[in-house]
Amino acid sequence: MADPRVDPRAAQRAKRWRLVRLAGALVLGVLVLGVALVGVTALVPGPAGAVAGALPWWREAVGRPGPLAEARAIVVPRGGTGELAQALRADGVIDQPLLFRAAAWLTRDGGTLHAAEFRFPAHASVGQVLTILRAARPVEHQLTIAEGLTARQIVHLVNHAEAMAGEVGSIEEGSVLPQTYDYVYGAERSGLIVRATAAMDKALAAAWADRAPGLSLSSPRDALILASIVERETAKPEERPHVAAVYLNRLRQGMRLQADPTVVYLASNGSGALDHPLTRAELGRDDPFNTYRSAGLPPAPICSPSLDSIKAVLHPLASDDLFFVADGSGGHVFSRSYEAHDSAVVRLRALAPGSRGGAE
Repeated sequence: MADPRVDPRAAQRAKRWRLVRLAGALVLGVLVLGVALVGVTALVPGPAGAVAGALPWWREAVGRPGPLAEARAIVVPRGGTGELAQALRADGVIDQPLLFRAAAWLTRDGGTLHAAEFRFPAHASVGQVLTILRAARPVEHQLTIAEGLTARQIVHLVNHAEAMAGEVGSIEEGSVLPQTYDYVYGAERSGLIVRATAAMDKALAAAWADRAPGLSLSSPRDALILASIVERETAKPEERPHVAAVYLNRLRQGMRLQADPTVVYLASNGSGALDHPLTRAELGRDDPFNTYRSAGLPPAPICSPSLDSIKAVLHPLASDDLFFVADGSGGHVFSRSYEAHDSAVVRLRALAPGSRGGAE
């Protein structure tokens, strides 16, 4: 009589698994034998490779220089060991997929083979390739978001960055911090924007907490808006605290900012650049961004300012100046009174006809 405690289906499954394991062992034996016959590859660390590692032919095979003519970065796709071997052969990294698969199996205690973009040295051996796939850092790409770019310019820059995935739509003006960002192959463009936005939020909060007392600004956003104007107003970093002081003095006294960059932003539909000098019609346009017509700050930033411009606004120069005009060399001449400013404008425009300056 059959034992009722024995499940016939369980016994059948156990038998099938024994056959699968036996077949796997036979396949591995054939693979290793094939490796030996073709004189294959690298020294294998770990208990699984102890026997193979003791064989001189195995050490020579695994350490033999590979076919890659020169060092280069290669994208390793996801997949099993067989798929990796074929991809690496197609890219010229290895020339014996069978050897690679056998070495990968024998050294499996060394860790998982990762899919990413890796840099392989010239003539990398199978042993080196396996070490890279298990322990190397992926290739890092870099994207620099320059200070003073508008949201439209930043979106265009990110959407054309190499080796990234996805696409970015519109972003809020002034929301990302200008700096260089690292990323790996296949990173989402939207993810980089999230990181850049978080960096701006953190930097702005820290700068605001450390601001000088008595500023004519009511919030971190006010500081961001004014910093964006300062960013576009001067090409000389050392002038930023002075330009900031002029605008803060104007805000304190209820004067209009009369900042050319805000009108340029308006006239260029947010691109931040014009192919002509500002016209009377543009300067006379009735819009909150036209600081020649509207009092106070514009409703939003006009670019993404640098952290230095934010700090300049929150730690301005101690100055009573209310005016400045471009001096033709990238800098400005500052004045406390309109009379002094008007004299500077006449003098400088005689030297450079058609030039303009902010805070007139």
